[in-house]
Amino acid sequence: MTMPDFLFALIGLGALAAAVVPRLVAGRPLSLPLVFLLCGVGIQLLPGVPLPEIDPVADRVWVEHLTEVCVIVSLMGAGLALNRPFGRLRWRATWRQLGITMPLTVAAVAALARGLLDWPVAAALLLAAVLAPTDPVLASEVRVGAPTDSEHDEDEVRFALTSEAGLNDGLAFPFVLGAAALAAAGGTVTGGELTHWVLTDVLYKTAAGIAAGLALGALLGWLFFRAGKQALRLSEHSEGFVAVGATFLAYGVTELVHGYGFLAVFVTAYRIRAAEHAHGYHMVLHDFVEQVERLLTAGLLFLLGVFVAQGGLMPLTWQGAAVGVLLLCVVRPLAGWCAQWGTAAGFRERAVIALFGIRGIGSLFYLAHALGTHGFGVAAEELWAVVAFVVLTSVALHGVSASPVIARLDRLRLHRARAGREGTEPDEDEVAGERL
Repeated sequence: MTMPDFLFALIGLGALAAAVVPRLVAGRPLSLPLVFLLCGVGIQLLPGVPLPEIDPVADRVWVEHLTEVCVIVSLMGAGLALNRPFGRLRWRATWRQLGITMPLTVAAVAALARGLLDWPVAAALLLAAVLAPTDPVLASEVRVGAPTDSEHDEDEVRFALTSEAGLNDGLAFPFVLGAAALAAAGGTVTGGELTHWVLTDVLYKTAAGIAAGLALGALLGWLFFRAGKQALRLSEHSEGFVAVGATFLAYGVTELVHGYGFLAVFVTAYRIRAAEHAHGYHMVLHDFVEQVERLLTAGLLFLLGVFVAQGGLMPLTWQGAAVGVLLLCVVRPLAGWCAQWGTAAGFRERAVIALFGIRGIGSLFYLAHALGTHGFGVAAEELWAVVAFVVLTSVALHGVSASPVIARLDRLRLHRARAGREGTEPDEDEVAGERL
């Protein structure tokens, strides 16, 4: 059995499984990422199976770009799916997660890495930065569904987690770049370097990402729905692969002007969605992106499982594992809970938003990207072991719990919505508006 032939068969089987598995695990304490992760572990442990060696240190460039593509595709899908109109109050839960939960998480994880692992400041900040972004792609039950005509059918939990992940994947970059600058400076920075970081990495690149996303989203929205010639009005032709073109265009153009491409992709997608809110073409675009995203996610989680079975976690110490467990079970829940005070979410909803801070593909990308520029005073293998452990634990913990927890919330909302009615069923907007 040769490796190329085996890989062709495995890829074909995996693609078919990616179509079937979500339907098989629907409503069960399982998720597609968890299934493919376990498959990667199981197949690698079989005797005589010719799988390639997975080495994220030696193959850093491949890891960086594969995860990069997966993240930007998932960001396009998230932006296209959101129905809620943009607004300071309507998106209050999102702003709280970005402005409070994320900085608190970065500070707490950096402190844990310094205290438990005794890592240099730059390495501790890097670990905190790469583990800061959330990723509900790895538990589809906690993200919003396909785009609909209604602006009010998204419950607070799904909306908060989806919009948070759509924006914090881009906003983690300043922390990653700050860690890289700190490593390059030998652990100390001057006032000029700090000013450059604030003006360039925080303000300019964030503003450039938002501006590019708004401009490209407006242009593509016009092209899709309002162009004078029918040949240019792409919504008339129902071609879903256009969403992939929009994804790469937004990302590439923004990176060329040194803005944050992740941020631009999400903003572009949301702006396209807002251009013609009720048009059925959004469903075509979203469905195509979701299929591509599912294939990429399944493949990457399978490779992560292979990496783990090949001994990728061997450099992990108990202190590194403790940092990961504390992040998922203490730091994120406490920071997320504090941030949600004053939002529209009820007590149970705040708890779920706080608990489901899922770590995933974005963390793998940020680590691969950062390790390509500077050394951080810690072995790259140990950094990969800690981050892979956190992603592995998050996939298992949240993949098992997401379905029953979210199903329980959905039943409670439906019960409350029915309680005040006599003989008629509440619509989706009324159910989603119930606060628990």
